[in-house]
Amino acid sequence: MTIKHFIKRRKFIGTAVAVAAGLILLVSDIFGSNLFYTPDDHPSTPHFWYRKPPNRPYVDSQNKNMAFAFTDTEILLSDNNSHTWRYKKEFSDAKNITYSHIFNDGTVLFGTREKLYLCKKKLKSYKEIIVKDAEGNDYLPHTPQNPDNPGWYFNTLTGADSWIIKGKEMLVWGNYCNVRGGAAPVNIYYTTDNGKTVKIAYSFGQNPYFTDNGSPGGGAEGNLLGNPDNPIICRHVHSVAYNPVEDAFYACTGDGNRPKGWECHWLRGTYDSVKDKWNWKVIITESLNSRYKAGGITFVDGRMYWASDANGPEPWDRGIFSCDPADIGNPEAHTLLFNPKYETGIMIIEDGVILATQYAVASPYTLGVIYSPDLGKTWFEYDIKEYGPFSPTRIHKKNSEGWFRLDLRTGWIDLADYMFIKPK
Repeated sequence: MTIKHFIKRRKFIGTAVAVAAGLILLVSDIFGSNLFYTPDDHPSTPHFWYRKPPNRPYVDSQNKNMAFAFTDTEILLSDNNSHTWRYKKEFSDAKNITYSHIFNDGTVLFGTREKLYLCKKKLKSYKEIIVKDAEGNDYLPHTPQNPDNPGWYFNTLTGADSWIIKGKEMLVWGNYCNVRGGAAPVNIYYTTDNGKTVKIAYSFGQNPYFTDNGSPGGGAEGNLLGNPDNPIICRHVHSVAYNPVEDAFYACTGDGNRPKGWECHWLRGTYDSVKDKWNWKVIITESLNSRYKAGGITFVDGRMYWASDANGPEPWDRGIFSCDPADIGNPEAHTLLFNPKYETGIMIIEDGVILATQYAVASPYTLGVIYSPDLGKTWFEYDIKEYGPFSPTRIHKKNSEGWFRLDLRTGWIDLADYMFIKPK
């Protein structure tokens, strides 16, 4: 394992090499989950423990002590941090699940490529949820040219996607699409009633570069998808986050600089819960090689943090940044907390810990982890080579045992495995 240590933001201190080895004592249940005794039984770095259980079932999301998982043919729910699976239900399309969220009350909202479902507590039953548009009409998925590529309507890059607002849990997320599974329209979705009603908060325009032409990622000369009345186009949504100090949401999108419109936007939205109405404004449109091609938007005490995913033509304006939200459009007012040199669009902040990751296909890291234990004062980089090569994405908040959950993806798109990280 390679370790790099940085302190006082951008000052390089040194490099050390350590090898983590040892016996992991475990007990496996009938589903292959592991019962670990103490954190010290796991491999570790100086700052966190990590583990990668058997990939059966696939643990897709977590909330407190609850975890949601799936196999090819069933969905499962754990009430003891994914160690065992007391509740399960047959679901024939489980292998195509691309999204899930466990509400605080124990109900689960999950999506396949183009359909959305709501489970009652303990997976007693589930039913399909039809999304509503801004006017309250049924929002139905398009009829794909290729039935094998219906589009990723609900897949997302962020694991932290709900907040307690005025005493109620509100789930808001945007779809990361037009990369696999067929072309899809780009939307921001929300629910204020634990998934009983899911509506569109914002619908992006029809992108001529990602039409439904039957291909896995979408392309030109197919059927246009999206809002025909909105001139703002993008490929997909990278991040949606809520700032309680402003009572406002922020979203950022990607990916390219297209002749008919740039796709890297930042939006600011406010929600009127009385009228059930949104007011969104595009506040930034910038080049793909700027700090505004980004992800991992997070707020701590009203201050904004994000990670730059800049690529394309050099120079690349990369790094992990912070600023007052009012200064997001003024780069001179931004603080560069850390520059990992490579494009880094996945990040979460919880209890002062900043956890970000490297893309295996865009960096020399096999499985790269960027870590700050003190909200950006000191920084460490780790390469967990024994688990790679993977790109960690979609980081969920810590469960009741203190473990973050991360997707492990081949390339940066294809679902392959998952892992847990626990701060020391």
